[in-house]
Amino acid sequence: MRALDTGCLNAGFCWTFQGFLVNIARGAVVDEQELIKALIEGRLGGAGLDVYEKEPRVPKELWNMDNVVLSPHMGCGTWDTTRDMADLVVSNLEAHFEGKPLLTPYK
Repeated sequence: MRALDTGCLNAGFCWTFQGFLVNIARGAVVDEQELIKALIEGRLGGAGLDVYEKEPRVPKELWNMDNVVLSPHMGCGTWDTTRDMADLVVSNLEAHFEGKPLLTPYK
């Protein structure tokens, strides 16, 4: 299930006032093709995107839209998040070298 999909965009009540969509969560919560259609058709006032459905690829249709702001997934670029990610790397390395399961295994 996505937060923004065809059903929501076609419902009308979502965008009565030409609202803007800001996505700093996960790219998968927004159906980008539906978002692009809504922007082109004027059903949505604009968008601010920090995450994308198929990162790092950003749909070319969004590149030159005057009502869209694109950023390179910087939403996690806080001191706290950076420290937490570094701590997680260290914890995974410790687990690996101690023969324990990784906290975040990659499959």
